[in-house]
Amino acid sequence: MAQRRLSEAAKKRLKAGRLLLAGKGCAEVALAVGVARQTVYTWKRLLDEGGIDALREVPERGRPAQLDEQQLAAVRAALLQSPVEHGFGTELWTLKRVGAVIERMHGVRFGQTQVWRILGSLGFSPQKPEKRAIERNEDAVRNWKRRTWPALKKKPDEKAD
Repeated sequence: MAQRRLSEAAKKRLKAGRLLLAGKGCAEVALAVGVARQTVYTWKRLLDEGGIDALREVPERGRPAQLDEQQLAAVRAALLQSPVEHGFGTELWTLKRVGAVIERMHGVRFGQTQVWRILGSLGFSPQKPEKRAIERNEDAVRNWKRRTWPALKKKPDEKAD
């Protein structure tokens, strides 16, 4: 039988189970594994009823992930490339575009909220592009600010003596 990797939650439960079997109290175990004392009481009941295997077999909470770690790594690698390389017209990643890339790569469609969560879990943060025209001429802007703008600014009235 193939050995599957244990989740962090399962590792905590097993550590707690070993501590309980060693005679430690629930409060002490809770502190040692970083969970609420009530959680340890629940685990103790499972341990008493089904042994250490009962702690290993607790089903994970929530809906199963639709993308595994390798698929998420592939998405991250794709997002580190230019959006233009993925057929988009500009150099800007949007939630809609990221969702389209995920669907293209793995055949899974996510809503924008979930795409946002996926990006956060991959270490990406929201960024706003600078709003400057591509055609902007920096020299012309600098000259205008130095010469034209000061001449246009209102000056305080000079009072006559």
